[in-house]
Amino acid sequence: MSPDSRQTTEDQREQEGLEQAVEQAIAACGGDLRATIRALIVANDYLEGEVGELMKAVSRANVRGRFQSYSG
Repeated sequence: MSPDSRQTTEDQREQEGLEQAVEQAIAACGGDLRATIRALIVANDYLEGEVGELMKAVSRANVRGRFQSYSG
């Protein structure tokens, strides 16, 4: 199997997984596409808030010297 065909197979699997996730999200919202989009926006906003909080925590820990730099 050539590297290109392996990449294509991986891309196809990834696409299939994405399509399955889309179908699951729509099914979870009873087939209502607007409700699905709304739920995804709410989830995204929540996750963005979590990322912001984590970034603050990491920044504070870094300032306090709790992280060691990796020098390779």
